[in-house]
Amino acid sequence: MKNQLSYFQIYLALVGAGVALIGLGFSVPTLGAAPILATFFALATASLIRFVSPFSLWLDGALAVFGAIALIVSLPAAGQMPLHHWLALISAWAFAWLFVERLSAAIRAGKLPETGTGLIIPIIFGLSLLVMWEVVTRGANVPMVLLPPPSAIGARLMAETSILWADFVQTFIKSVLPGYAIGCLAGLLVAIAVDRSPFLKAGLLPIGNFMSALPIIGIAPIMVMWFGFDWQSKAAVVVAMTFFPMLVNTVAGLNAASTIERDLMRTYAADYWQTLMKLRLPAAAPFIFNALKINSTLALIGAIVAEFFGTPVVGMGFRISTGVGRLAIDLVWAEIAVAAIAGSAFYGVIALIERGVTFWHPSVRGGRA
Repeated sequence: MKNQLSYFQIYLALVGAGVALIGLGFSVPTLGAAPILATFFALATASLIRFVSPFSLWLDGALAVFGAIALIVSLPAAGQMPLHHWLALISAWAFAWLFVERLSAAIRAGKLPETGTGLIIPIIFGLSLLVMWEVVTRGANVPMVLLPPPSAIGARLMAETSILWADFVQTFIKSVLPGYAIGCLAGLLVAIAVDRSPFLKAGLLPIGNFMSALPIIGIAPIMVMWFGFDWQSKAAVVVAMTFFPMLVNTVAGLNAASTIERDLMRTYAADYWQTLMKLRLPAAAPFIFNALKINSTLALIGAIVAEFFGTPVVGMGFRISTGVGRLAIDLVWAEIAVAAIAGSAFYGVIALIERGVTFWHPSVRGGRA
């Protein structure tokens, strides 16, 4: 069996089955209250058969999923969660970890394809966190004002769809996207000018490093005073936050081309602009996309924080600020979830474009984004 499972995987299998065996002893006397949980404990204990007979990794995944469902279904409506529920949480967590370990090992060994199958690992990880969050908050009676369970946040997402959509349009569509486009394009053009002029390189780069260190909470109120309370001031904050990362990364990328490659362009009688377009900008593409990915998160953070200092009665930052004041913490977390999904999708789109543009780069050829 040691040839099939690593020592750590054996340890996880023993933890999952051992804790389930203890939980079975606690749950059998209350079988009428939680029969599905007792069934999970019995199946988890029976998984010890893996040490005498082959046991598929997909059965470990099925055990983890069944344990999570059994936990959610059997959670008490009120009061503290009994001990065997906590044991079920530990056992289901161990089987989920064991499944991910075995799945990743099978992918590395070439037994399973990475394409498609590799997505299961982050999905299982994310679902495990959500299940633990749900069970701990409900089972330990955590007050809603401190941390609402994911089920309450999901219910608020469904109930306040129109409000959340209006906030998304105000913050992301009107503020983040224009500010991101202007800031990144301006940073790229100024970087080319800085590269062309040694005077600008000596003068602008130190100022750029200084400006990039300015706190957003100091910039945002000034931008609100300059551009008003609507989306224009939030877009201005986004421009200020995205300009200098793009400037610094592009300047560094334009120097990435080797001396031999530049000398080769000179032998072809290429002028500055031909060398820039055919050699230096393509060589700088990984640096430029690195700045684009960094700015995709900075832009959303900047727009949301800027809305704390003045905005119409709409927007993610406005809703988070007023929601905390009214103790509507589930609405606040719903806004956070929307912002996280939007930011992740934005980053993912840029990463996909990077794969298509920089297909020649070793990091892309090696399968890493």
